[in-house]
Amino acid sequence: MDRPLSRRALIRGSVTLAAATGALSLASPALAKPHRPGRGSRIASVAYIEVNSNSILNVGNYVLSDGTPAFGYVVIFAANINYDGEKAYLHMNDNVQRVLDNAETTIRPLQQRGIKVLLSVLGNHEGAGFANFPSRKAADDFAKQVSRTVRRYGLDGVDLDDEWVEYGKNGTGEPNDFSFLAMLSSLRKRLPNRVISFYFIGPSSEHAEYRGLSAGQLVDYAWNPYYNQYNVFDVPGLPKERYGAAAIDLSKASGISLRGIERLAQRTVDDGFGAFVTYELQPGDQSAKVSAFTRALYGSDATYTGEFVL
Repeated sequence: MDRPLSRRALIRGSVTLAAATGALSLASPALAKPHRPGRGSRIASVAYIEVNSNSILNVGNYVLSDGTPAFGYVVIFAANINYDGEKAYLHMNDNVQRVLDNAETTIRPLQQRGIKVLLSVLGNHEGAGFANFPSRKAADDFAKQVSRTVRRYGLDGVDLDDEWVEYGKNGTGEPNDFSFLAMLSSLRKRLPNRVISFYFIGPSSEHAEYRGLSAGQLVDYAWNPYYNQYNVFDVPGLPKERYGAAAIDLSKASGISLRGIERLAQRTVDDGFGAFVTYELQPGDQSAKVSAFTRALYGSDATYTGEFVL
């Protein structure tokens, strides 16, 4: 079944996660080297948009003083990893599928402006997750499903979010040491030039290193999953310029102030991190909130153009 509630509304600003240091140690496969944002690259501003209630096109309504987009990435939230009684499969609810089916009017306009569009894949209370594939073949099969979807709809990549799985349910296995890295390795080989981001939470964050291979070698970004907080977690193998320590909730229910947003953005700059994460940008002119972080990140206010009618 599809998740009825945003998990971000449930965990907003209230949970503390222990850093996953990963003492586990698969020999590294031959990997196609993905594109990596290097030192000096623009800090990535990321917008998670829950398409059950909002449009990803809204992200394209914000520009900086030089005309470039205020957001570099938008994440379609969310597809699911489901279970059919035998194996994991990729599932899209009607709203996610509608965005994908209408890519020419929902995705391409953003990409034409330089905004990368990712698809989030999230657990769905059925017991299947990234961390409990029973074999490497099963992990590869799911990676194949994800990569085909990314290519079919012309997406720029995928975001991995290991929440709401309920490991062990429906006779599924508990998290194991090899599963997440096996799936991630296969996904990277299948998507050598696409973006893979890691929402650093759940059992996958606790199994992010295995036999000399680490998640940071395979993903382009990883970030703190707790909104209105600044958390520096140890993502094995990931340099700080590809990590986001700050995450903010832009929904109506969020209690963060403009000053609070600005402080988190400035701290991101001061500490040398490479991503800044937002959730649930609302319809209408939210330029005050967006400018609160773009001033610190890019030295510019954000202007709301209203170009995309939602």
